[in-house]
Amino acid sequence: METRKWLFLLGVSAFYFLLFQTTLLPSGNSTWPPLPENHVSLRSKTSHPSAHSTSKSYAVRNPLTVNASDLSNSSAVIHMAKKVDFFTVGDENRGHDWLRGMENDMESDLASEKHSSKSDYAFELREVRAVSDSHGFPKKNTADINENKNDLSVWKILVPKGGKSMNNEVENRNNKPREPESVDATFQSSLSGPNRTASTNLTYLRNLVSNANPSVGSTSQKNDLIASDNGTARMSGPRKMRCNMPPKSRTLIHEMEKILARNRRSSRAMRPRWSSKLDQEILAVKSEIEHAPIVTSDKELYAPLFRNISMFKRSYELMERKLKVYVYKEGNKPIFHQPILKGLYASEGWFMKLMEGNKQFVVKDPRQAHLFYMPFSSRMLEFSLYVRNSHNRTNLRWYLKDYTEKISAKYRYFNRTDGADHFLVACHDWAPYETKHHMEHCIKALCNADVTQGFKIGRDVSLPETYVRSARNPQRDLGGKPPHQRSILAFYAGNMHGYLRPILLKHWKDKDPDMKIFGPMPPGVANKMNYIQHMKSSKYCICPKGYEVNSPRVVEAIFYECVPVIISDNFVPSFFEVLNWDAFSVILAEKDIPNLKRILDSIPQEKYLKLQLGVRRVQKHFLWHAKPLKYDLFHMTLHSIWYNRVFQIKAR
Repeated sequence: METRKWLFLLGVSAFYFLLFQTTLLPSGNSTWPPLPENHVSLRSKTSHPSAHSTSKSYAVRNPLTVNASDLSNSSAVIHMAKKVDFFTVGDENRGHDWLRGMENDMESDLASEKHSSKSDYAFELREVRAVSDSHGFPKKNTADINENKNDLSVWKILVPKGGKSMNNEVENRNNKPREPESVDATFQSSLSGPNRTASTNLTYLRNLVSNANPSVGSTSQKNDLIASDNGTARMSGPRKMRCNMPPKSRTLIHEMEKILARNRRSSRAMRPRWSSKLDQEILAVKSEIEHAPIVTSDKELYAPLFRNISMFKRSYELMERKLKVYVYKEGNKPIFHQPILKGLYASEGWFMKLMEGNKQFVVKDPRQAHLFYMPFSSRMLEFSLYVRNSHNRTNLRWYLKDYTEKISAKYRYFNRTDGADHFLVACHDWAPYETKHHMEHCIKALCNADVTQGFKIGRDVSLPETYVRSARNPQRDLGGKPPHQRSILAFYAGNMHGYLRPILLKHWKDKDPDMKIFGPMPPGVANKMNYIQHMKSSKYCICPKGYEVNSPRVVEAIFYECVPVIISDNFVPSFFEVLNWDAFSVILAEKDIPNLKRILDSIPQEKYLKLQLGVRRVQKHFLWHAKPLKYDLFHMTLHSIWYNRVFQIKAR
C-alpha cells in the first residue's frame, strides 16, 4: 500500500511538472538543455536578428510570459526571440538609450492596437549574475556557476515591469477564429532549425530573471524608465494607446487640397536607375491627360462628382487602352493569392481576386508592365502570424520585408525604381506599419489613409473600406428610401472604439429626437436589419473615426443612399485625387461635434437634395461585381493607382 501511495504521488508530481513545463514552453521542448553548444543563429535562413542579438529590439509588455496558443506556429518563435536585449553591468547607459531611442518605433508599433493595459511602456533593467558562454551570452548552469564563482559577470537584462500577460482584446470583426489554419512555407522551412534554440532561450530567460539575486536586483536599483514624447527618459506611469487619444497634429480637408496641388506640381518619386520605353509611354500619357479635351457632360459620368471630369475621362480611357500590370506569382497561401471576399477587410480580397483573374490588364511578361502588383492580404498576414497578447507586430513587417527582398533579388524591376512602379492593396488597420520602410516608395492603396501614419497624398490611394456581408451577393440590400421619406435627421450606432465616439454620444445620445445617436446595437438579425433600416431612413449618416481614421460607415452610407457625415481629422477620403467629396458628403472637423445638429440644420433643403443625388450617382463607383463593370470599385481603385503613377513619374 505504501509503495502504491508513493507511486501515485510521484505520478501526480510528474504530471504537474510536465504541465508546468508545457506552459512555459508551448513548443513542447521543455526537456532541452538551455543554450546548447551548437547554438544556431536565427539568421541562418532569414534576415531576422538572432535570439541573442544586441541590436535594437521591439519590446512588449511581458515577453517572458507566453500563452501556449501564442506559439502554436513556427513564426511566433522568431517573433518572441527578439523581445529581450542584454547589457553588461556598467553599460546601463546603452540600455537607457535603447529605451529612449525606440520611442518612435514603439509609438507606430502600438498605434493600431485596439486595447492595452495602462503601463504598456513600463520596462526595467534588472541585474542578474551569470557566467558567459563561448558566444559571450549569459548562461544559467548551476554547475558552471559553482565551479566558476570568480568568473561571474553581472548582466543587465531588459524586462517588462509588472509580470502580467496582456489580454488581447483586438476586435475580430470578421467573426473568425484567431488560430491560424496554416503558416507560409517560407517560415516553416526557415525555422526548422532555430525553432528549438529560440524556444530554449525563452525558458532560459524566464529562469534567469526569476532566479536573479534579490540583493542585486533590488527595488532601489531598478531603472523604471520609459520613453517620453520628447525622447527623454522619465518615470513610468499610466499611458494610453495612441488610438485612444486625440492626434497631436490635425490635417483638415482644405489642407489636404493644398497638399495634393503641391505634390502634383513637384513629384517626389525617384528617377529610375535606368530608362525604359514604358516610362516614355507614361510621360506621353501624362501630357495627353493634362491636355484632355473639355467634357461638360457625359452619359456615363456625373460631372459634379469629379475634380476635373475631362482629365478623369481621358485618363480612364488611356488606362483601358495602355495599362499593363504584372502580378507576382511569388508568395504562398494563405497570405498571398488567397482573397477574403466577406467581412470588414473585403476590399483587398475583391481587388486581389479580380486583378489576378483579369485578362485585359495583366501580362505574363514583366518587361511589358507599367505597374507591378504584390498580391498579399494584410488581413491574412495578421490572422496567420500575429502572436496574440503580444502587442507586437514586427514579425509581420519582417515577413513582408523578406518577400520584398525575394522579388527584388529574383527580378530587376523593384530595384530600378525602389518600388515606385509597384503597388499593394491592403485594408487592415496595421498595413501602414507592416509596409513601412521596405515598401516605402510603393504606391499603397490603403483603407487606413491617415496622413499622420505616412499616407502620401498624390501617391498613395485611399481604398474604400467596404463591409461585404455576402460574398455571393456583395450588393445585397442596396439602396434606400427617397429623400422625402427620410424622417431621421442624423443616425449613428456602433461600438465605442477610440476617443471620438464617446464624445459624440456624450453630446447627442438621448439629447434630441431628431438625432438618433446610439451605442452598440445588441447582436441579432433583427437588430442588424434595424441598423440597415435606420441608414435607409436617415438624411445624414454620421461616420466618426474609430480606433483608426477609416470607417466602413462611409461606404455603408453611400450603399444605403444616405449622405455621409465624415468626422475624422487626418483621414484622406477615398479616391481623393479624382473625386469631389463636397458633391456628395459633409466633412466636419472633430471639434465641430457639439454643433453637429446646428450645422446639419443649416444645410438648405435644395443643397441636401443635390448631396443625396450625388450619393446615388457616386454609388456605382463603390460597388464590387463578380465580373467587373466600367467605372466600378475595381476599376476606380486601379485607375487611381495608375493616375497617381502617371503624375509621379519623372523623366531622366
